[in-house]
Amino acid sequence: MPAETRTRCDRNEFVEANMGLVYTCARRLQGRGVEFEDLVQAGCVGLIKASDAFDTSRGLAFSTYAVPVILGEIKRLFREGGAVKVGRTIKDRARELLRKKELLAEELGREPGIAELAAAAGLDVSEAAMLLSSAMPVISLTMSEEHPGSELDLPVDSPAQAISDRIALREVLEDLDLNDRRLIEYRYYGSMTQTQVADRLGMTQVQVSRREKAILQRLRGYLLQ
Repeated sequence: MPAETRTRCDRNEFVEANMGLVYTCARRLQGRGVEFEDLVQAGCVGLIKASDAFDTSRGLAFSTYAVPVILGEIKRLFREGGAVKVGRTIKDRARELLRKKELLAEELGREPGIAELAAAAGLDVSEAAMLLSSAMPVISLTMSEEHPGSELDLPVDSPAQAISDRIALREVLEDLDLNDRRLIEYRYYGSMTQTQVADRLGMTQVQVSRREKAILQRLRGYLLQ
């Protein structure tokens, strides 16, 4: 359904249910001079944008639509050299939320969780997370720890490489047996659960799980050759 028809509760649950995409994307770009938490925070911004713009009527799996958006937000950190531009309105809201966080911490006698803080402030969990992220101090994303003052040359995946990867993946998928190819298509292009795939292919959920692991291992072997 179009993003504008979702309720606030639906939106929160949808974002939280897809946080695995953020961690997966962050791990792909880990080890390039940026803290993992910073990558995750940028990825959360991308996930929220993708969630708000996603429309199921287009026939795409959410992961197919969201991953490029999440990666784009993370890679923006590298392209902009760490200069994160935050608008005045967001800064003001972030400061207000930080004050709310301090007061809530005094009341609870501990640091409040993000869900507790969001509830106290009347915000979505995703919105509270974005505001807290925007209030963090800016650091250099390309500064060398071993040689202060020098910058690291950070590689960023090119569009040509992404296209090449897609072509390679499609080629190896075509080499799979029909049932194996259907399993992967149902799981990763149709966003079906293992139970749903099992019903389609006349298998048990356990059989689908084991077969999926074997197929993915085989695909990795092909693609890493």
